[in-house]
Amino acid sequence: MTQANNPLHGIKLETIITDLVERYGWEELGERIKIRCFTHDPSIKSSLRFLRKTDWAREKVEYLYLKANKLPLPQRSEARASSPHRSKTTPLKNIASNTAVNTQTPKAQESTTTDGNVNSHIWGTRD
Repeated sequence: MTQANNPLHGIKLETIITDLVERYGWEELGERIKIRCFTHDPSIKSSLRFLRKTDWAREKVEYLYLKANKLPLPQRSEARASSPHRSKTTPLKNIASNTAVNTQTPKAQESTTTDGNVNSHIWGTRD
């Protein structure tokens, strides 16, 4: 698989953290990304250990690095874009686009749950 479209290809996580700490400092970095390894006794080593295990936190750090250095942001994959449910590793920028807005009126919601035919608008009525 080629990494031609990955702006982070060849950049170590340690380099990313070091750059962000030099740019913002630990205090501001902890305010921008609410992660305990940035706010309580921060160090490069503890941050690396946490970020290597925690995908959602690593994605936030990588996203901030890309934005700070004005690098191209990664595009959403088709599999994730078509998924109706948000996974634990959904990047922060995708949260707003994955949030479903309830457009049903309270009357319509009531009829689908109180008439005994749950999801009848999808599956039809029970026999």
